[in-house]
Amino acid sequence: MGTVSIREVAARAGVSPGTISNVLNRPERVAPETRERVLRAIRELGFVRHGSASTLRAGQSRTIGLSVIDIGNPFFTDVAAGVEEAASELGYAVIFGNSAGARDKEERNLLVFAEQRVRGVLITPSDDDRARLDALRERGIGVVLVDHPAHRPDECSVAVNDFAGGQMAIGHLLSLGARRIGYVSGPRSIRQCAERGRGAERAVAAAGLDPETAIEVVEAPVMTAREGQRAAASLLASGLPDAVFCANDLLAVGFLRELLRAGVRVPGDVALIGYDDIDFAAASAVSLSSIRQPTHRLGRIATELLLDECDHPETHVHQQVMFQPELVVRESTAGRAQAAEREGA
Repeated sequence: MGTVSIREVAARAGVSPGTISNVLNRPERVAPETRERVLRAIRELGFVRHGSASTLRAGQSRTIGLSVIDIGNPFFTDVAAGVEEAASELGYAVIFGNSAGARDKEERNLLVFAEQRVRGVLITPSDDDRARLDALRERGIGVVLVDHPAHRPDECSVAVNDFAGGQMAIGHLLSLGARRIGYVSGPRSIRQCAERGRGAERAVAAAGLDPETAIEVVEAPVMTAREGQRAAASLLASGLPDAVFCANDLLAVGFLRELLRAGVRVPGDVALIGYDDIDFAAASAVSLSSIRQPTHRLGRIATELLLDECDHPETHVHQQVMFQPELVVRESTAGRAQAAEREGA
């Protein structure tokens, strides 16, 4: 297949070559609808800048790409550390990309990876559309899904059971006597948030409660400490539940800060649990109970699978690795747990 030119992409997208250049180099200058049209043309034609497309099939560089949905989240920072450690041991360098959960940013990450002729790509995808990942594989670039289960037997993935994690968090809160529980979720379009929410609902139903009345969901637009504070302010205004489960620890840290500012006792008035068990969880003003994920190991295993697929395609066996989360109990629920134990005795 010959190298595709910018002019061919421009003709397919119905724009000027200059617009193609802006989409690749200064995307903020281009209207979202036009960006999507250009990116679609790039995908369909298999365009790669600098004439690298003809050499991509060889894929002999010593670099791999890592695209995640939020590099500002310590969860992904720890995953990236595991990736870099394993890659370095195997003689590879890592190029990082942050999609911020946006498909167009993710596609630009993949374009950059392709231009750099990476050996393979590790990705936490922004959605379930696999066409752009299959396009990489057709060019000889290996792909492994990170923190996202594979739905096909011909691809590798490393993930954590988020459904079980949601069940575990709510099961712990129910064991403390909580019957009205708040769930501070990120966008439900994010698979992890949706799965944790489904697990929460299952745990409540298994306890004989109605999820519709027992769980109050507050959906944060982004999973940051600031949004955790806003969620706490919202629940303070409407009436605090017995306990709160936050979909990640950043939300929980912000939630805790707002509760303490308002004079609410944790766990005396409200039990609180987060998710991920980042370093901040243990170091917060009231140490946070959390659902621990093996982040560093997740990054290492994903990298090892990717490079095994790239370096030993004849013997490589695709694997879908699913880790199980772990409950870590700290001060934000421990006081309630001790009270529940005394009542049980």
